[in-house]
Order: sequence, then C-alpha cells, then structure tokens
Amino acid sequence: MSKTVVAVLAALAVAGAAASPPVRDDLTPADRERVTKVTAATRDFSQAEQFEAMSAGAATTRKLINADIFSQPSANLTFEGRQQFLVGNGLFRKDWVSSPSSTQASDGLGPLFNARSCQACHTKDGRGTVPGFDPMERSDAVALLLRLAVPPSTDEHRRLLASGELPFVPEPVYGSQLQNFAVPGLPAEGRMEIEYEPVVVELNGGETATLMKPAYRIENPGYGPLRPDVQISARLAPPMIGLGLLEAIHPADILANAAADHGDGVSGRPNWVRDVRTGERVLGRFNWKASQPTVEQQSAVAFSNDMGLSTPLFTSHYGECRPGQEACFKMPHGAQPRLGEHEVPGELMDFVTMYSLNLAVPQRRDIDDKRVLAGKRLFYEANCVACHVPKYVTSRDAKRPEHRFQLIWPYTDLLLHDMGEGLADGVSEDLASGSEWRTPPLWGIGLTRTVNPNATWLHDGRARTLLEAILWHGGEAQAARDRVVAMTPQERADLIRFLESL
Repeated sequence: MSKTVVAVLAALAVAGAAASPPVRDDLTPADRERVTKVTAATRDFSQAEQFEAMSAGAATTRKLINADIFSQPSANLTFEGRQQFLVGNGLFRKDWVSSPSSTQASDGLGPLFNARSCQACHTKDGRGTVPGFDPMERSDAVALLLRLAVPPSTDEHRRLLASGELPFVPEPVYGSQLQNFAVPGLPAEGRMEIEYEPVVVELNGGETATLMKPAYRIENPGYGPLRPDVQISARLAPPMIGLGLLEAIHPADILANAAADHGDGVSGRPNWVRDVRTGERVLGRFNWKASQPTVEQQSAVAFSNDMGLSTPLFTSHYGECRPGQEACFKMPHGAQPRLGEHEVPGELMDFVTMYSLNLAVPQRRDIDDKRVLAGKRLFYEANCVACHVPKYVTSRDAKRPEHRFQLIWPYTDLLLHDMGEGLADGVSEDLASGSEWRTPPLWGIGLTRTVNPNATWLHDGRARTLLEAILWHGGEAQAARDRVVAMTPQERADLIRFLESL
C-alpha cells in the first residue's frame, strides 16, 4: 500500500471520518480470489481445516515441544538468516551492566531501568511473570511495569496529542513508566505494590470462578511525590512469537476487519501512531494498545525505556531520565567512540530486530481431536472470532522473504476494542482510550506454561487461567463472555481444550 493511501486513511481516522478500506494492492485478481477463499470463516467443525496445523505457514516450527519451543527460528529462514538469528539471540539474552565497566560493549545500563536484559522480561521468549498473587511469595517486579500518565493540562499538550507527536502526557517527574531499579549511587523511582481483591463469578452448571482484581500503588518514590492525578497502568511483557508475520499482514486486511459488521456491537478500530523513522502517522500493530507500528520500533522503545540504552531510533544515553532527576544526567553512559555513537549501535539493533521478527510459532496439536473440534465450534458460536480473527494470507511484498504470502492463523484483528470497565486502566495512548485494548494473538497460547510455568494472562497478568481471562472480558466482548458463562461445564472444558491446542 502506498504511503499516500496510508496517510489519507490516518487523517480520516484521526478526524473520525468513515473510509472504505482499500483493496490489497499486492495481489493479482487470481491471487485475490484464492486468498478470499482460503481465509473465509469455516462452517465445518467435523474435521480440521486444510493447513490448520501450520499456524505460521512455512515459518511454523515442528521442533519437540519443551520449555524452549518459543525460542526456535522461523523454519523457512535461509542459512544466512539463521546465523543472524543466533547473533540476535545472544544479544536478546545478554545482561547489560552499568558504566563504567571493563565490558565496554555491554555497559550503559540505566541510569534508571526495569531489567538488565530483554530475556529477563520475556521469559524464554514467552510471557513475563507477575510478582505473585500471594504477598508472602511476592518478588521484585521485572516483567510487569507501570505505565504513568497524567491528563493534558496545557494547549501544548493538546497540540502534541492531536498531532501524534506525543502518545500521552507522561508524569512530569517520573516519565512514562516507573523504573524500579537504578545504577549504584542513584535512587530507584519507586516500588510497585499490588493488592488483589477476590471476585466470585457464578457459572452455569453450578460452577464458580474466582477472579483476582488488582489495585496498584507506588511505594518509596525516589524523587518526591507523584502528581495526585497520575494514571497508573500495569503492563506485562507479552510473548514474542510470530511478530514478523503480524507485521507482514497487509494493512488492507486489518482495515477491512475494522469496517466489517461482526455483530454484538463489536467495532474494532485501528490505532494510528507515529513512526519515528519517518515522522508519519501509520497503523499501530504492537504493544497492548497497538501503540507501536513495527517490531524494530517496539524493540528500540524497550531498549530506551526498560534498560536506559540508546539506539539510532532513540538516541538519549539516559533513557527515561527526566527534568527533576538531575543526578540521573550526571551518571556516566556507555557509548564508546570506537563502537559507535549509541550504546546499542545500528548493527546490533538490526540483529535484535531480526531475532524478534523470526521467533517461530509452534505447530498446532490435536487438531482432529473431537473435543478440540467441539471447542472450536463453540469459539465460533460465541462470536469470539469477531475480534480473534483466525487467519490471514500475508503480503506478497512483505519486507522479508520468509514472511511473504504465508497462510497464518494468529487469531487476532490487531484492532482496538472497548473491553469495559473491568479491564479499563484510564490511560489513553494515541487514539486508544482508557478502556480500549488491542486484540492479542492467541497462537501458542496453549504452550504458555510449558515455556513459563508461572505465566498468567491478560495485559497485567491478573488471569491465572484461560477461563479467568475470558471472564474478565466486558464492553464489546460482553456478549461473547456471557455465552461462555451460559455454557455447560463440558462445553466450557471443550472451549478451553481448543484454546490449549493453539
């Protein structure tokens, strides 16, 4: 799709105008007919669909299922691509240290930070771990961070928000997120504390489920009190698999989902966000509110905000250091003239991006099992597919050859949906409101605890089971959630069995 078309669509979306989604410009008429046929929603639940086992097309990994299953490279990578992937893997796992250090290619951490490595948050490339539901077993937060925002209070704030130059207004002293670690000689910004309130939900068939409603607060603020009107949103590190294929979904397919009538009042909409390379407003795909447009930019944001490391996209050596934290700017940084002007030079950034783009999605399991097929039928009948759109054929002109023209099954529309007050955080990001979240992909969800036995679900990890995650759905998903509540115990078990097969 041309930059002009995307820019026009972005302008219309920001203005609130309706626009018919464009037709895919990467397909011939014959291709378009094939793609339409293969991505049509199934009506036959007596057997698995053709190619359904290969969730990521030719990129799907068939490796042995174990704790490392999310760390495999795309199966269709070239030899050269695998070499780049392995180098990126090493950088993704590397622990960074504070400056000055004898390990000059690995220093520059902080001064304020949330983790020392990418892998520390994305456990074995899967979901992160919340600090713990039991206060007696609580550990320091690493993978769970707190987004911080305040309401706009000036005309300049409103201008920056309207133009997309600013996704939200950060807390004036503490910035866009709480850094709960700091280098020696500097206080951390504070400590996250969580309290959970049990909420009992009655289900059809005499069953009940207990949800855990979190409340967050910040203890021991290191730089004075936070603004009284600060908005706090907890965010858990998501799984890394299949990101390159999600980036390769054609924008026209995402926008077509936004324009379609899915019933139940479902009305997903795109988030239009700033591409820091071009300064243009483009389609957001990644992060919990679709606030990042590419895997590269999402990775660079994490280097800057989570670890305080400079890259060619975000050049400050001081990460999230803010006015009012003067001592932060006096700390040494890790940029080495002989290695480049950034702590993570462009070449290393490219390796990490390559790795993040090509973490493979595992092959499906038990796709012909009767209970799995029964659960799949219930998934469709409950209208979960209104948001968790099962399949796409990726763009023929995707950036990387291994992502081109692949039939994939991610179960997402990459759009924003109002999920109701139960999940609302009050924090807006670009066009996403305080109650809107991007539909997360479901591929690989059944292997979540194979990779990380302590993993939980939803944006802040509050759901200890897949059923709990469903029961938190509200807003546009309320009708689908209520259908699950009304199912018999056997039907709910079948639905979960289907999800565990993904």
